[in-house]
Amino acid sequence: MTITTFANSLTFTKSNFKQDALQGKTILITGASSGIGEALAYQLAHLDVHLILVARRGERLAEMKREMESLSATVSVCRADLRVQEEMDALLAHLSRQQGGVDVFVSNAGHSIHRRLMDSLDRYHDFTRTMAINYFAPVRLVLALIPQLRRNRGQVINVSTINASLIPFPYWAAYQASKSAFDTWFRSAAPEMNAAGIATTSIYFPLVRTPMIEPTAAYRSMPAMSPDRAARIIVNAMLTRRRIYRPWWLVLGAITSVLGRGLWERIAPWFMARRGE
Repeated sequence: MTITTFANSLTFTKSNFKQDALQGKTILITGASSGIGEALAYQLAHLDVHLILVARRGERLAEMKREMESLSATVSVCRADLRVQEEMDALLAHLSRQQGGVDVFVSNAGHSIHRRLMDSLDRYHDFTRTMAINYFAPVRLVLALIPQLRRNRGQVINVSTINASLIPFPYWAAYQASKSAFDTWFRSAAPEMNAAGIATTSIYFPLVRTPMIEPTAAYRSMPAMSPDRAARIIVNAMLTRRRIYRPWWLVLGAITSVLGRGLWERIAPWFMARRGE
């Protein structure tokens, strides 16, 4: 994606921001090389901010940095697989050397997996790898960044999913457990961070059309939010420091999930058995 192509798709430009609201801020974005993270980086690149972009695809990060050189932001890139201890250590060392520290941490990196339990009997790594990126990595980053965020009265934004509030579905055990784990940890830790002057925001997105959903054939034809729209919601959360964003209908879905749990747990096995699954 080039700057010109991306700019043509933007409806949320610099003039839409509250004057100077983010000026001079250092913003850390994980999972920045594609999907929501990429869209967010390009939108913020039009502002006078310092972007620290983290992802596994170093070549793509370098390309993004080159494309943003003509814009307003200062861009630093860090290639890191957050599941790998040594690479996480290197990232944390880099962040500890940032003058002034991080002001906003957008926890966006994630991994989705859709697989039958019976196909995972000899694939325990499906669960450990998913927990590593969706739960342990953001926990470690938040813990490491708290001193900086406290000093800067900063903000942590968790890019979550509506699935954390809905009844679990078959074939998504690894993904839903890992996302729910960090969602619960984050909500539990939020009051302590808030008391320390750190704003916390949980964003519960519906399906977003990113490369992460491509391996799931059923999702390719389903309605989905665009990454640009998701990025605008995150930027708005930075400006307002709102505590939560979720689609209006998610409350109804959560209530239905609670009330319908018993019925679902009886029907789902019968339906799957009929399909030979």
